[in-house]
Amino acid sequence: MTVTQTPAETVAGAVEAAPGAQIESHLNPPPSYDLGDHPAPTGREEIWRFTPLKRLGGLLEAPASAPVDLGWAAAGDALPAGVTLTTVSDAEARELGEVPPNDRPSALVVEHADVVRLLDVPAEAELDEPIVLDLRGTSAEDVSLSRTIVRIGRFAQATIVLLHSGSARHSALTSYLVGDGANVTVLTLQDWDDDAVHLGRDAIRVGRDATVRHAAVTFGGDLVRLNANVEYDGPGGSAELLGLYFADAGQHLEHRLFVDHNQPRTSSNVVYKGALQGERAHTVWIGNVLIRKVAEGIETYEENRNLVLTDGCQADSVPNLEIETGEIEGAGHASATARFDDEQLFYLRSRGIADDEARRLVLEGFFADLIRKVGVPALEERMTASVERELARTVRAGETA
Repeated sequence: MTVTQTPAETVAGAVEAAPGAQIESHLNPPPSYDLGDHPAPTGREEIWRFTPLKRLGGLLEAPASAPVDLGWAAAGDALPAGVTLTTVSDAEARELGEVPPNDRPSALVVEHADVVRLLDVPAEAELDEPIVLDLRGTSAEDVSLSRTIVRIGRFAQATIVLLHSGSARHSALTSYLVGDGANVTVLTLQDWDDDAVHLGRDAIRVGRDATVRHAAVTFGGDLVRLNANVEYDGPGGSAELLGLYFADAGQHLEHRLFVDHNQPRTSSNVVYKGALQGERAHTVWIGNVLIRKVAEGIETYEENRNLVLTDGCQADSVPNLEIETGEIEGAGHASATARFDDEQLFYLRSRGIADDEARRLVLEGFFADLIRKVGVPALEERMTASVERELARTVRAGETA
């Protein structure tokens, strides 16, 4: 077992920039539509040093043939009344306020995706059921590029679920534009086959007094690397970023977060939990928070917990805080990686519970509060079943850590 927990880098009292200058984080490249601003990584860059570039299946280069469309089918082939899923031009996407790409994979999506999809939830809509979109691949030989804008109108309330399954080499750029006073939950579920590769960037712009809950749940795929970026479009916005992942032998699951507190009186809360089992199972969690000088009165906290089930795994966990003002309500972080709790296992065994069942109960307890916090009851049972399915692959208790 290899564990990396890098201490957070906290920067206080940053050097004053020239009037009107934009201070950029060294942990988050600046956005640009120009592909030339996003050179191919070598693996030595800070944002790429954990990623096995040779396993990306060509997603860092222009596709050799026309990308394959994964379909984007709405569950039941129907959307709630008033909600639309249409296509727009590149120029229209930019006019709508799409968040520009800030890395090479998302810039390639902009350059080569055939269409731009727009999922539109009208202002003041109150949706009783989630919008469920099913993206299903058929072959790991296929390259799929997805460029999407999700626009949530002012004071709307909605839950949006993206289900990824099957096989593909999939790269996606999704912009969530959340209107003032809106309340939205986004769940992206990665339940790919074992040979899939998925690179994704979810860029979230939170309106004034709006509330966003974003949850990334990752079980499948050979390599999955997801970025969730948050910025604020006015004071009072709140973002909660949740994640759950389970890596098996040989899998590389990487989740990267960047919260840009660029407005005063905003808040963010990050909770990610993961489990690992099997030889060369590798998880990476990078939590980056930038508190700008103008962001007075903000509150932020980030937490990552990893549970190692067998030898031969590697968990990297790196929380970072960059602070440019001391006028804040609070900022903190926590990161921990550990094996099964022997005391919990002993307690259960002493009451006649078999080893396999005891481990299942401990793992379910580890994930249960996070699954409930995701807030999508229709998928809670599916996520719990996936955790149990992953645990069933664990080697016999006598061979486990």
